Amino acid sequence: MSKRNVCLGQRGENSAAGFLKENGYKILLKNFKTRLGEIDIIGMDQDTYCFIEVKTRNSLRCGQPQEAVSLFKQRQMSRAALLFLKENQLLDAKARFDVVSIIYCDNAPKFDLIKNAFELEETYVV
Repeated sequence: MSKRNVCLGQRGENSAAGFLKENGYKILLKNFKTRLGEIDIIGMDQDTYCFIEVKTRNSLRCGQPQEAVSLFKQRQMSRAALLFLKENQLLDAKARFDVVSIIYCDNAPKFDLIKNAFELEETYVV
């Protein structure tokens, strides 16, 4: 990944965290990395744990940002989320997967929050 893309991604994740806070989320962790996958932001929306993928773009040339959340990425996030829940003895807690899509137009971010963007497709043993 190019340095420019890394900077754009970090900028997007920081902007997304602020946007989520403004929308009532409590941010618990950023950049949760495991051997099974990575989650950009883990937060709480009322009583629900939210595992959030942030996708940021400068234009729509490559499509909507959320379209880049592939099935492979969903599976990685699912495994990492289950590991987080297991390690914190939260397997019975309410949880979901959200996506924050950000497009920077004229340096102003346009946010789209997709709650419950995808389901846990399979049962994973962690």
